[in-house]
Amino acid sequence: MTPFTLTHSAARRVFLDRHALIDAPQGAAHGQHLLDLIERLGFVQLDSINTVARAHDLILFSRKARYRPKALKLLYERDRALFEHWTHDAAVVPISFYPYWHLRRERDAALLRRRWKDWRREGFEAQFQSVLDIIRERGPVCLAQVGEGEKRGSGGWWDWHPSKTALEFLWRSGALTVVKRQGFQKYYDLTERVIDRTTIGNAPDTEETIDWCCREALTRLGFATHGELAAFWDHISPAEAKEWCTRALATGRIIQICITCVDGTVRPAYAWPDLPDCSTQKSDPTPRLRVLSPFDPALRDRKRAERLFGFDYRIEIFVPEPKRKYGYYVFPLLEGDRIVGRIDMKAFRAEDTLRVRAVWPERGVRWGKGRQRALETELDRVLRLAGVSKLAFEDAWLRTPL
Repeated sequence: MTPFTLTHSAARRVFLDRHALIDAPQGAAHGQHLLDLIERLGFVQLDSINTVARAHDLILFSRKARYRPKALKLLYERDRALFEHWTHDAAVVPISFYPYWHLRRERDAALLRRRWKDWRREGFEAQFQSVLDIIRERGPVCLAQVGEGEKRGSGGWWDWHPSKTALEFLWRSGALTVVKRQGFQKYYDLTERVIDRTTIGNAPDTEETIDWCCREALTRLGFATHGELAAFWDHISPAEAKEWCTRALATGRIIQICITCVDGTVRPAYAWPDLPDCSTQKSDPTPRLRVLSPFDPALRDRKRAERLFGFDYRIEIFVPEPKRKYGYYVFPLLEGDRIVGRIDMKAFRAEDTLRVRAVWPERGVRWGKGRQRALETELDRVLRLAGVSKLAFEDAWLRTPL
């Protein structure tokens, strides 16, 4: 049979719907409402950069304009409805997903023991018990409260002292849980004091975890290759995801379809059998212009973003400025189902001002008065998230595409 082919327009509508970006960013954004959104996304990546707002806050704000950072803090630190661990990066995840991180914790433990020994962090394993004893006695601790008297380097990843390495290892492997962040600094407590025994002990086996990872990733992506399924949670290997797809396809659980890319080419992907029917029912996306985080889950896979939206966001970060295409940290601008530009801006809180340094329209996008009004309306909303009250555009802010 000829595979069903999603048109480019339909593919973008499905993808944006799965990422909660097809509707206007309205509605309540606290408590269960916020938790429902995070469950829909799967997780929210954490990042410390705060040029306008932290990445996790902007990710949630772009979907719920009434969102404020305090709501996430309460959900995470007071209600314990979220836990922190790794996907492709550090993230907060619904606590109901915690059992499916058991495989990740086991694999991390084996990987980190090997890697960190190779990177000459001698003695970190000998600090496990002392770190656990300190936390058991004092309660939640941060990095500064362990490793007293241990030699510290000049700073940076490579200068971790043994107790810091032990602290991170015990968190990644499950003995400790991050219970809060202050100034983006993690505080760790014993997992047994934070998460109930039923949740801790309800660990599925490897096969069930692989099945869950692939099912839940496919639901949140709408369509995907086996590599994209593996990368979503980053728990399982592409080979494990490929084997799952082969079995699921053979039994009719999933189907193969084709996705039409922005350049007209088509690419194979897997989908749930009802996707062809669902894809015709998606309403047109809201025309509202909104600012996205550079780490938004819809754009995290740079190659997929280029195929679906024609949006090339790959920049060389750790090189001198002249070699960067747009600079270190710019924000994509989504309008309807198109990326129409990118904006370089920063909140100067001492001046109570959000300064726009540059806006680059995407190629073929006309930056007229209507679009400028839409941008200013969105930036007025962003002001409240950034904690400033004034907006300023610097000289020569409107640029031509690079």
